[in-house]
Order: sequence, then structure tokens, then C-alpha cells
Amino acid sequence: MSDLKLPSRSDDFSEWYNELVLRAELADYAPVRGCMIVRPYGWALWENIQQSLDRSFKATGHVNAAFPLLIPRSFIEKEKSHVEGFSPELAVVTHGGGEELEEPLVVRPTSETIIGHSFAKWIQSYRDLPLLINQWNSVVRWEMRTKLFLRTTEFFWQEGHTAHATLEEAEAETRQMLEIYRDFAVKDAAIPVIPGRKSESERFAGADQTYSIEAMMGDGKALQSGTSHNLGQNFSRAFEIRYLDKNGELQHCWTTSWGLSTRFIGAIIMVHGDDQGLILPPRLAPYQAVIVPIYKSDEEKAQVIQAAQKIKAELVSSQIRVILDDREGASPGFKFNDWEMRGVPLRVEIGPKDVQKNTVVLARRDKPGREGKSFIPQAGVIDAVKQALDTIQKALYERALNFRESNTADPKDYKEFQSAVEKGFACSFWCGSSECEKSIKEETKATLRCIPIDQPGDSGVCIYCGKPAGEKAYFAKAY
Repeated sequence: MSDLKLPSRSDDFSEWYNELVLRAELADYAPVRGCMIVRPYGWALWENIQQSLDRSFKATGHVNAAFPLLIPRSFIEKEKSHVEGFSPELAVVTHGGGEELEEPLVVRPTSETIIGHSFAKWIQSYRDLPLLINQWNSVVRWEMRTKLFLRTTEFFWQEGHTAHATLEEAEAETRQMLEIYRDFAVKDAAIPVIPGRKSESERFAGADQTYSIEAMMGDGKALQSGTSHNLGQNFSRAFEIRYLDKNGELQHCWTTSWGLSTRFIGAIIMVHGDDQGLILPPRLAPYQAVIVPIYKSDEEKAQVIQAAQKIKAELVSSQIRVILDDREGASPGFKFNDWEMRGVPLRVEIGPKDVQKNTVVLARRDKPGREGKSFIPQAGVIDAVKQALDTIQKALYERALNFRESNTADPKDYKEFQSAVEKGFACSFWCGSSECEKSIKEETKATLRCIPIDQPGDSGVCIYCGKPAGEKAYFAKAY
């Protein structure tokens, strides 16, 4: 790891982010423009995200499957709004095995079409419903402006696809998955999010309704962190996904899709990180604790390493993800800085005096310096570490929530609105007009992030045109 300091977040947030992703060894640039290589440390973080979400999906009756990477071009073209939405981003294979293909194949940008084709074969009767499928995969969207994790040509995600007998069941599924994403963001990632529905212009191509969770990053910008779509009968009509109901009548299914991607890693970085590097929420961190032995002589080394190995074994037996940094030729100070860069929530320091006193030092990543240090007996290390990790998890969430609230405004007029979106979120009444939404975007570069599910219950006037409005919406500049 380089000894050079990271750029300051306050001076250049974008460059701070770019440097941190590389130097914390989360990802690297690939030879193909816009693609990324996810390094082991970054993949371990993604695996923990996967495992948490996968448990929730399976607890609600979903099962995993795998669908092809290559999709016939004709499939994409079956759903009109879908092809219009994705055409500029498609990667198309025209040759294979040295010959031109009879039909071009699209490298999947998402899987509604190939899954719709399969659902049409698998669903015959109401007894086959609901059909609840998820897959973990990668997709390709030919992005012009790319940024590691946040927007790459190829990215990793999960995409859920379900079919239902009624609109009501499909809507319940769509909202259920949005709540799963919200719960994950809050409880596991320690990121406060605003769940809500998208405006018509921001909906997923081919959806009747799109919901999202929106999070505020450390520079005040928004990040769409997960989406859930009620596709109505658009794809079931395009692919003839039909079932015989209890009366023996043929009906089209109602379908949904929903996804959360590696862009969420970008959210974790930008919400929690500081000028020293990453700060990872304990529930998702690849390592929840790092043990750093401190010694000068070979005699001290033997005693300290032995004690450190014993502590590591105890923590491992208690299902705490821990690493012992016994690298030769690296000073304790270098190791401290290295693991701070990597965002490990808790550091366990042990030196010769600690061995004599049967104590260790715990240092919290979220509270640098003396404020975050505590001295505890080795006999109580497991309980102390668990308690510290819980405390850090809660503290990260509270800090992120306080930051969002202090940078969210309820502007009285459009002038205040323009100022508000320069530094954070504006929560304002909106009349529902796409023209007002478009004008706001053109004039301020802020987009309508979502119409929150939790509404104040009163009415007001549109922040842009002054006409009566019954709902508030969040506006912000976004990634």
C-alpha cells in the first residue's frame, strides 16, 4: 500500500473515491474500457451482501436459478418500451465460430425477456403460481461514463423475476422486495434510505411502476441503491405468459422484477468512508476485527504472537471474522494505517505489557485516536469485541442519518429549492407534471429521486409551477 495520503473528501470527493477503491484493493480497471476487476477484498464484501440478501429471498419463498448470458435479439424487440429503453446500451454478438449468426445475440442487459420466454413454457395453470425466481449474475450495459462500482459496462447483481395471478399479488411482491432492500440497507449496511416510487419518466423500461431506495452519499448526492418493478402484464403479453384460472379461463400473468447490484458497494464507500479510507459496517465487513501484534525483540515476538493466536482462535470460535496481521518487515504504525484504509471496524492491539497484564487494546475505526480506544482484560475479549461491533454498527447508521437529515431541506420557494439541491436533498411538493420535472432537471441538474411512500398527508403547491400538489417528492443531484 502507498504511504501517500488519500485526496481529501472535502477537496475532491470524486478523486477520493477513485483512489480509495484502488488503494483499498476493492477493484481495479479491466483491459476493456468501462469494465472492472473485482479484487478478493471487494468480492468478499460482495459475498457478504449476497449472503444477507439471499437469506431474505429464500425466507420469502424465492429460489435461485441461472439463465443464459446470450439472448436472441428478437426477444429484446418483443416489448416495445423495453427495447427503446435499452437499445443505446446493448452489446450485440453478430459472429460466432467464425461465421455470421443467423440472428444477432444480445449480451444480457437484464433478463426479463429470456425469463419471460421460459415462464411461458413453465406456467400452465393457477397451480403453477406464484413463480418466484432469482439469479445472481452479471449483465452488460454499454455505459459512456463509467466509475468503478457505481457505473460500469459489466456489473454484478441479483435479479428477481416473479409471475402472479393478479395485479394485487404482483404489487404486494414488488413492495415486499422493496422492503427487503430497505431492511438490508438499514440493518446490515447501516445506510438510511428513502423508499418510494419513481416518476413516469424515471421508471424501468417496460414497467408499470418502479420503486427504489434512495440514499444520500457523503457529498450530498443521491444514489439509487436498489429497485423493484411491477411490470404489469407488459411482458406476459409480449411472451404469452398465460395460465388457466380456477374457472378454466385463460389469463395473462402479472410479473415483477427487482435488483440490487455491486453499485451498493459504492454506496457503502461514499456514505461511511473518511479521509483515512474505508469504514465498513461490521455486519458486512470481510474482516470485522484485525489483531496487530506489537513487539521489538524476538523474545517479545514469541510471547505476543502466542497470545495473539490464542485471541484469534477464541474470536473465530465465536463466528467473528478476524485476521491476524503477522506480516514481517511492516511496522505496527504501517499496519494501523493499512487496516484503517481497508475499513476494518475494530483493531485489537497486543504488546508485551498487554501480555503481562492479560489485557488488549481495542481501537474503533469509526472513532480515530484515543477516543476510540479501550483497554479490556483478555478473558473478556469475546464479549467486548461483540459489544464494540454492535456499537459501531449503530453509530455508523446514526451518523449517516444525522448527515442526511442535516442536508435535507423543505424549501419554501424555488429559489430555496435551487440552493438546497446544490448541497443535498430537497423534499418538495410536486404537481406530477413531467414538464415541471424536466424543467427542474434542465435548470438545476437535479432529478426526481422518488416519491416517498411515507407522505405528510397534507397538500401544498408545486415547488416549480405553483399549482396544487398532493404529494411530496425528493429531488437531488445523483450518481
